[in-house]
Amino acid sequence: MPEQFNRRTALKGLIAGTVAMGIPSSLSAMGVSDKTFTSDFMTKGKINHSVARWCFGDMELEALCIAAKKMGITGIDLVGPKDWPILQKHQLVSTMCNGAELNLVDGFNDTKFHDQLIKNYTAMIPLVAQAGYKNLICFSGNRRGKTDEEGWNNCVKGLQTLIPLAEKHQVTLVMELLNSKIDHKDYQCDRTYWGVELAKRINSPHFKLLYDIYHMQIDEGDVIRTIKENHQYIAHFHTAGVPGRNEIDETQELNYPAIMKAIAATGFTGFVGQEFMPKQKDKMAALQQAIAICDI
Repeated sequence: MPEQFNRRTALKGLIAGTVAMGIPSSLSAMGVSDKTFTSDFMTKGKINHSVARWCFGDMELEALCIAAKKMGITGIDLVGPKDWPILQKHQLVSTMCNGAELNLVDGFNDTKFHDQLIKNYTAMIPLVAQAGYKNLICFSGNRRGKTDEEGWNNCVKGLQTLIPLAEKHQVTLVMELLNSKIDHKDYQCDRTYWGVELAKRINSPHFKLLYDIYHMQIDEGDVIRTIKENHQYIAHFHTAGVPGRNEIDETQELNYPAIMKAIAATGFTGFVGQEFMPKQKDKMAALQQAIAICDI
């Protein structure tokens, strides 16, 4: 009980501090006007911030870019080639490119999808490089009865075909860790050990993991220790509140300032992307608050 009290007290203090910086709090009903974003929020520089496009899909990408820049966000996750010109217009980076994958369930762990996946990624990798970007997302796919060994072997077979091209273009293929308990039933790359073992077998700096903090809290917990022990295999992070994948605030169980300090301590120079679904009316206020909390 005292530990929980201290965490909540500290988090409330941090949120209160954001008000002094012109950043609204979501501890009460939000009625924030456009005036919220009249001046840029200066981030501290230890964390490179990005935001997942799909979480704000009801907002024009151009508007999201404008708001993001004012919050100190420097990249947008999960944006494909057709929208890269909009990001470039606003000097933002496509921090985790997408568009080569089939979907979340049909992935590299099944050889029947390899021909199409290899075709897609062979075309996409040079486009990512030409645009000046570094990361391209991929997925294991669902188990569908496969053992760990079968999944690893199939993923290695498909991905190793692409690694020479990725190395040539200095692009990293990044497999996302997703929970299989709540959101993505039967997904195979659902534990850090599984993704790390795959990375060891592929044995290339151009294959790494997207460590989604929300997903891994659900399926395995022990987030800080896991990050410290496996940071060399991680290219990117995603955040969201647990439970519910909503705002990062005092209602969820993760201590994000502590997690961000652990990430920074590893020497990580990639991006931490906000990937939560805002419940409150003013979604940009929720995003700005999350950035402030994660900006250690």
